[in-house]
Amino acid sequence: MRTLEQSLIDHDLIALRVIGEWWEQDLTGMDKVACVKLLAEGLATLDMSLEIQYLSPEETAAMQDLIAAGGRIPVSTFARAYGEVRQMGPGWLEREEPWFDPANVAESLWYRGFLYRGFDDTAEGTIEFYYLPTEMMAQFGSTAVSAATPLDHDTLSPTTPPIEYSTAVLDSVDDLTTILAIAQRYGLDANPLPQLSSHLINNNPDRLSLLLTLAYELNFLRKGEAGSKVANTAVTKTAVAWLQQTRESQLRTLVEAWSSSNWNDLCHTPELACEGEGWQNDPILARTALLDALPRNDNWYAIGDLVAFIKESDPDFQRPDGNYDTWYIRDRIADAYVSGFAHWDLVEGRLLRFLLRGPLSWLGLVELAADDGGLFRLTERALAWLHTQPAAGHDVSVPIVVQADASVLVPYNADRYQRFQVARISDAAPYQPGKPYLYHLTPNSLAQAQEQGISAERVLQFLQKVSARPLPPSTKRAIERWAERGVEGVLETAVILRVRDAAILDTLSQNPKTRDYLGQRLGDLAVTVRREHWQAFREATAQLGLLLNNEQ
Repeated sequence: MRTLEQSLIDHDLIALRVIGEWWEQDLTGMDKVACVKLLAEGLATLDMSLEIQYLSPEETAAMQDLIAAGGRIPVSTFARAYGEVRQMGPGWLEREEPWFDPANVAESLWYRGFLYRGFDDTAEGTIEFYYLPTEMMAQFGSTAVSAATPLDHDTLSPTTPPIEYSTAVLDSVDDLTTILAIAQRYGLDANPLPQLSSHLINNNPDRLSLLLTLAYELNFLRKGEAGSKVANTAVTKTAVAWLQQTRESQLRTLVEAWSSSNWNDLCHTPELACEGEGWQNDPILARTALLDALPRNDNWYAIGDLVAFIKESDPDFQRPDGNYDTWYIRDRIADAYVSGFAHWDLVEGRLLRFLLRGPLSWLGLVELAADDGGLFRLTERALAWLHTQPAAGHDVSVPIVVQADASVLVPYNADRYQRFQVARISDAAPYQPGKPYLYHLTPNSLAQAQEQGISAERVLQFLQKVSARPLPPSTKRAIERWAERGVEGVLETAVILRVRDAAILDTLSQNPKTRDYLGQRLGDLAVTVRREHWQAFREATAQLGLLLNNEQ
C-alpha cells in the first residue's frame, strides 16, 4: 500500500493535529506538509506489537485482522465487523469532534493514526481498502498471514452417510456427443433446446447451456450465422480428438474447461435472476472459493455446513470489494431484489448450493443424497483432479448392433466416436431412458452421408467393423439397392377425404376455394388433403354446403 507520509497527506489539517495530540506532538501553527512529515517520523518509531496490547479487545481484534490479511481489508468487509469512518469536512470535524466519542472501532483507530483508507489495484480491479501503512506493517514481517492461506479442510465434520444416494452422473459426455452429432448433420438452431431436448439424456436447459458454452470455448464448434441456424455444421478436429478419448479423459476435459469458463453460474442459479446493466461478476471467483473449501476425502458432508464454513472463512469470495449493494439480483421466489450482506444466504449461499447440485454433479465430481437431504461427497475422479492426478484408465466399449430392419442400436457404454459416426449416416430416434440409442438408416440419411463423401460401400464397411459381426442380409441388401436405384418409395402422413360420389371430388378439385388444399387422387372416391390444411379445407367445404365428418 502506501507509506505513512503518502497516507497522512490525505487527512485534513485538523485531523492531523488530533493525531499529533494523541502522540503528544504539538502541531499548532504548522502547515500541512510539515505536520505530515513530523507525524510520519513519530508514528514510524512506534512499537506496534506493544501498542496493540494497550488497545481495547475490539480494537485489538481489528488490528489483528488487518495484520492477518496482509495489512489491508476492503472497506465494506472491514466496516461489517468494525464500522466505517464517517466522512467529515473540516467544519464538521471542528463542531462534532468525533475523536472524543468515536462511533465505532474504525473511527477510534483512525484518529489514533493506526488506520488509513485508499484505493489499490488488484487482480479483480481497483478496490478501496482500509490499511496499515508500509512502515507499520513491516514490523510484523513474516508473522502476517496472507489472505490466500489454504483453508483448513479439517474444520468440516463428516456426517452419517445417507441410506440412499445417487451415484455419480457421467452422461455429460454422452449428451455432448449427441450435440456434436446433430450440429454436424443439421446445424444448431438459434435456440437449440427444442431441437435437442428429445435426444438428450438430461434436457435441463442450464445444463445444456453449460455444455454448449464449453463446446464453443473448447473449439469443438465454430460459430457463425446462417439465417435461423448457427452455422457450425462442421465439427472441428479438436472435437473429433475429444470423441476418441476415454470417458474419464472426456470428463476431465470438461471439468478443466468449466473451472475457467465464462459460463455464469450465478445467472443460472434457479432461484435467482440477474438483471440490469453496469455490473458484472467473475464466475471463476465463486468456483475457486468452493473448490478450495472442498474436503479432500470421500466422506459425506452436509452442504449447509460447507456453505456456513465458506461464509465464515471467505464470505466475500465473489465480491472482493465487500460491496453488496451494486448488483441487481432478483429473488425469483419472493419476486424481490436482494442486496446487502444480510442477504448473503439468498445469493452466495444459493450459488454455492447450485454449484454442488448443478455443475459439480453434472460433471461427475460429487454424489448427492437421494432424498435431497443436503448431503454430498466427492467422487474418486474429483479427488484425483483436485490432487492433479491423471484421469482414470481405459474404457471397455460394447459393440454396436445393426438390425435386420435397417435400424442401429448403440449401447450407452459404446464408443462415443463410433456413435458420432453412426449419427452421420442414419437418423436418430428420440432418446428413451434405459434403452440403447436408436438410429434408422434411410434414403435421406444415406444421401446426406454421400454428400459428405461417405459412399454406400464405406457405410457397409463401417457398420461391419463397429458391429463386429456379419451384417443382416436384409440391411446390407437395402443399402446396396439404394446405392443402385435411389429412393424407391416414400412414406408420408396424410389426411384422406373419402366421398360417396366422384362428382364431389371433381367439384372440389375445380373450385378455387378448395382445390389448393387437395393432393393426390386415390381413385374415383378418395383424395389426400394436405395435413396442415385440413381444418381450413373443412371450413371451405362448409361454405360450399358440404359438411365433413372428422374420423380419427
